[in-house]
Amino acid sequence: MFKYFLILTKDGRTRFARYYIDIKREEKVLIEAEIGRKCLQRGVDQCTFMEYKDHKIVYRRYASLYFVAGVDEDENDLSIYEFIQNIVEVLNSYFKNVTEMHILGNLDRVYMILDEMIMNGDIVEPRKKYVLATMKLIDEKSR
Repeated sequence: MFKYFLILTKDGRTRFARYYIDIKREEKVLIEAEIGRKCLQRGVDQCTFMEYKDHKIVYRRYASLYFVAGVDEDENDLSIYEFIQNIVEVLNSYFKNVTEMHILGNLDRVYMILDEMIMNGDIVEPRKKYVLATMKLIDEKSR
């Protein structure tokens, strides 16, 4: 189960955060800062899975963004790693090569996309074409 999903810049700034557990705001800020530092300190030759408090962190770097998932100890690292790839592919398809500016300017759409894929911390829709079809319907109705 996902505890949270973050998108961080290579400077460690949080650009997107979605929490699936109840955490106080002050603790969220500390978690994001600490995870940002840990991810940035790791070299490209180091593993992108790590233990953090009572759960695991799985992350991937794409261009100047880090996509970070906080998951339960019993989750499969590689499946979460591949699911992050899937999220990035959906975002790339929707935004035509996602950038930090796309995320900042369309936070509502990023939340909708992630909510289509993850509900209450569980993966509910991993198929890219269905998520994009849903987003297309939402976009058409909002015009």
